[in-house]
Amino acid sequence: MKKLSIYLINLLFVTGLFYGCQKKLEEEPHSVLTPDFFRTAQGFEAGLNAAYSGTRWIWGPQDFFNLTVGGTDEFKRGVDGSTDLNTYSSNYTPSNTNVGNVWKYCYTYINTCNGLVDNAPQIPGMDSTLKKRMVGEARFLRANYYFILVQLWGDVTLNKHFQGTPTTSAVRDPVADVYDFLVEDLTAAIASLPAGPLSAGVQPGRATAAAATHLLAKVYLTRAGSPAKKADDYKNAYTTAASLINNGAASGVGLLPDFGRVFQEGNEANMEVLWTVQHTSNLAYNGSPRQDNRDGDNLLCHLWAPQYENQPGMQRDVFYGRPYIRQIPTRWLTDTVFADKVNDTRYNKSFQIAWICNARKLIPNWPDPLPPGAPANAQPGRPKFGIGDTAIFMPGYEMPDEQIKATAYQVITPSKYAPTLAPTLTKYFDTKRTDMNAPSIRPIIVYRLADTYLIAAEAAFMDGRPGDALPFVNAIRRRAAYPTGDAQAMEVRVADLSLDFILDERARELCGELTRWQDLVRTGQLLTRVRLHNTDGQKNIQEKHRLRPIPQTQIDATTTGPKYPQNPQW
Repeated sequence: MKKLSIYLINLLFVTGLFYGCQKKLEEEPHSVLTPDFFRTAQGFEAGLNAAYSGTRWIWGPQDFFNLTVGGTDEFKRGVDGSTDLNTYSSNYTPSNTNVGNVWKYCYTYINTCNGLVDNAPQIPGMDSTLKKRMVGEARFLRANYYFILVQLWGDVTLNKHFQGTPTTSAVRDPVADVYDFLVEDLTAAIASLPAGPLSAGVQPGRATAAAATHLLAKVYLTRAGSPAKKADDYKNAYTTAASLINNGAASGVGLLPDFGRVFQEGNEANMEVLWTVQHTSNLAYNGSPRQDNRDGDNLLCHLWAPQYENQPGMQRDVFYGRPYIRQIPTRWLTDTVFADKVNDTRYNKSFQIAWICNARKLIPNWPDPLPPGAPANAQPGRPKFGIGDTAIFMPGYEMPDEQIKATAYQVITPSKYAPTLAPTLTKYFDTKRTDMNAPSIRPIIVYRLADTYLIAAEAAFMDGRPGDALPFVNAIRRRAAYPTGDAQAMEVRVADLSLDFILDERARELCGELTRWQDLVRTGQLLTRVRLHNTDGQKNIQEKHRLRPIPQTQIDATTTGPKYPQNPQW
């Protein structure tokens, strides 16, 4: 049995998820995991909860965010963003902390899942139906962790069984073996999980057959774009995704009529959402007590927020968030992908374009004489706006200088976007935080049905069946017109479809949802599109950047047997 040499023990089993509305998890730290621990009903449940809690170390902190959002055609570096990952600079090396952390988290919780799957048959007296379901959850989670690894690094160590002690040797297994294992895990999970997230008794964040089916479709699609591709991968991706869509009534899933409602705060359990990662304000569950940047916390509400507090009439507050501004949209995203802001409502429902004055700070006065076209209530020498009025407006398109001068508030057009000030992605806004610096406790939507539609469309198109792809694309585009756009004008024809069009449609629908780097690698478009659309990374990106470097910590820890192989050119 192959063994990985790092990060396999020293887990603390704490989580906010547990079975039964009255049943409370007994928190008990275990510095070393053993098979005997998993072979009790309490230990098994604690281990499963720990496997779930591991997802909070992926979806929420900055590590995975930095590896999937920055350095793509959609987003480039904000003033406080990671220079190395966004620009593909020479300082981007195997010692990069983001790279090492995601690797560590995935293998830590894979081992927990292995312990659950291996030892479930030995648990005495546990209800067999419940046990089967919980094993299905463990296999779904394990597939998620391995899918991250194989997409980012290619060949990786494939540990199928629990390891109670660390070792000093490890080898990399072929991509093909990892994908086969993913298909095996997800197929088994689908057969043992409840139908959908809205099924009776399913808690938010729990795995379901609908989520596993979606992930299986994406696994087939991604393998089809990898060196391990099989002849029927596109067909299987299409069939799997289409089955989830066409049988939506049975699993209780479907598209919402309004794109804007999908990410509405407090509505994360809507029928379009297939799987979420739950977050909590409890310090015991969410990492260290550092208020500004707890490692296991959901920081996504802050990572797009610009330095609005430096502008006239503005100060920091809970609603607008702490201005980390790690990423700002590329001009390609705002100007080309979202060129239609009339029939397609998704830009204005994805980005904040106006800030309301919340402070009497540096508010400018109207000049004397007033500019042509000034509002009727404008008075020379008087403030242009006040508390409760618009202070900043980013229309998403250029405006004539004369029109801007006659406007009371500050107008920032695309040509004036800066690393400190640009439109803010609103999909992760959280106005219920305890204070301006606090992380978010909103669930993070990881998988949703609109992505399933686009998986089906891409798979059909790549399989040479654009006619089968068209209905799935048009369903998403018609929905995007609601309620003010022309849905018929949003429809496209078979002749309009191409891989570029599908990638553009994925950007319109899914921008900022931590999938873009994977999308570009899967379709072989990473280098092309970064060179075309990302002014930060276009000069430095190379062939080697199609994969992340194996973390130096892994290479250094492999001291017995052959050296752990690095990815090419790293």
